[in-house]
Amino acid sequence: MPLRECGLNLNRVSMELQPHGSAEFPCAGYSSSHTDRPEDAIPWHWHEEMELVYIARGRMDVKTPGKPLTLGQGELAAINSNTLHFASAAPECELHSLVFSPALITGGGQSVFARKYIQPLISSAFSGYKLSGEDARQAAVWFSAAFDALAQDSPGFEFIVRESLSRICLLLYERLAPKPSDPAGAAGRDGLRMRKMLDYIHGSFNGNVSVSDIAAAASISERECIRCFHKSLGVSPIQYLIKYRVMQGAKMLLEQPSSSISETAAYCGFDSPSNFSKMFRRFYGRTPREYRSSAQPDQG
Repeated sequence: MPLRECGLNLNRVSMELQPHGSAEFPCAGYSSSHTDRPEDAIPWHWHEEMELVYIARGRMDVKTPGKPLTLGQGELAAINSNTLHFASAAPECELHSLVFSPALITGGGQSVFARKYIQPLISSAFSGYKLSGEDARQAAVWFSAAFDALAQDSPGFEFIVRESLSRICLLLYERLAPKPSDPAGAAGRDGLRMRKMLDYIHGSFNGNVSVSDIAAAASISERECIRCFHKSLGVSPIQYLIKYRVMQGAKMLLEQPSSSISETAAYCGFDSPSNFSKMFRRFYGRTPREYRSSAQPDQG
C-alpha cells in the first residue's frame, strides 16, 4: 500500500472526507514537506480515525483544543479520534503520519481490545499527546516499523502495521486512559464546544456572523465562547472568522481565476474589496492580485 501525499478533502464542517486506507485495512500512511508559508499549513480539521504524527526533519507546531505541541526531528505525537487539529512548520519540516481506524486494532466494537483498552483511550480527555523519554524512543521504533512496512507493501505488511500500532495504543492507554473514578475532563467538553462553533463558522462565514451567533452554536455565553477560542486556538472568535474568510478567498482566487477581487471579497463576507485586500496582505504578505499572479504559470 503506497504512501500518499498529505492533502485534505473537507466538508462544510471541517470533517475530512478522504478515506484512510480501505474497509478491509483502514490505515493509510502520508509523507509530505511543509514550510511556514500560510498556504502550506494544514488547516483545522478532524476525522474519526486516530493519527500518529512523526517529524522526520525540521520542526512543526501542532494545535488542538488542548495545549499546543511543538515537535522536533525524531519526535512523535498522537492525535485522538474526532479531535480538531491544525499544524504548521516552524519554519520547515518533513512530516510522516499514520491515520488509522480504532477498528484496525480492536477487530470489532465488542472485542476485549475495544472494551478494555481502545474505547477508554479515545473517550479520555486527551486531544493531542507528545511522547517523551523512553516512551518516545520506543514508540518511534514501532512507528517506523509500521510506516516502513506500509511503504514497502511487502507480503504480510498488515501484520507488522497492526502489531506496531497496537503496541503504541497500549502505551497511550497506560499513560492517558482515565481511571474509573476520574471525572470527565474539561478539555473534552471544550473540544466538543469548539467543534460546534467552528462548524457554524465554516458553514456561515460569508454571512453577518457575530460572537453571539458563534456562542449560540454551542449553547454557551459570549464570554465562555471567547474563553474557549483563546484557550484552544489562541485567537478570538472574530480573529478566527477573519482568517478563515481570507483563506477561503485565497482558495477562490486560484480555483476561479475569472472572478474579480470585488466578487471574491463579497463572497467571503468582506464589506469592501479594500478591507479584503488589507486583511489578505496581513496574512499572506501580498495583495490578492499579486497572490493570484504568482500562482499562475508563466506564459511563453
